[in-house]
Amino acid sequence: MDKEKLYSFLIVDDVVKSINENLNDLLKLIPELKNMIGFEHKHPHHHLDVWNHTLLALSYSPNDFDIRLVLLLHDIGKPFCYQEGEVRHYKGHANVSANMSFSILERLGFDYEYISKICYLIKMHDTYIRDEEINDDINLSFLRFKIKYCDALAHHPLKLEKRIKYLLYINDKINENDERNEYIKKITRFVI
Repeated sequence: MDKEKLYSFLIVDDVVKSINENLNDLLKLIPELKNMIGFEHKHPHHHLDVWNHTLLALSYSPNDFDIRLVLLLHDIGKPFCYQEGEVRHYKGHANVSANMSFSILERLGFDYEYISKICYLIKMHDTYIRDEEINDDINLSFLRFKIKYCDALAHHPLKLEKRIKYLLYINDKINENDERNEYIKKITRFVI
């Protein structure tokens, strides 16, 4: 039942509106999300707190449960693994987020194979997609590309140039290996 409730929050046309309208119920399902709300990044590549960065990333996502679930949880570990300094850093946050997500998804009743897939995507959301990975598994690379696209556009608008160049490079590599790239063509036009 918890899985179905989460699904109903995420698989809608306007996911951000749905989350905002159902925030209390969502926080009952995943109370760990509360720590993201109002938690400032204090980093020049981010202009929003962790929660609003997550919502912005979700706003760019296709209506796909796996992608939206990964985006919802991809930075859930940031409030627990930051390094203070002149600029706050988050070394290891992807692993912490993946580990926290494993427990959350297990509690919500998802099966082990599905949890492993989602946690892998969370763990890899900040990792470059290598050419060999595209050649080895085009579908997984395409999924990772979609997640990276949504996350990248939720960063500070003045700091996107390097991320956009990377996305265009990955776009070209995936296009070389796969002709079913209508989604990539569509978002590339938006990015440029």
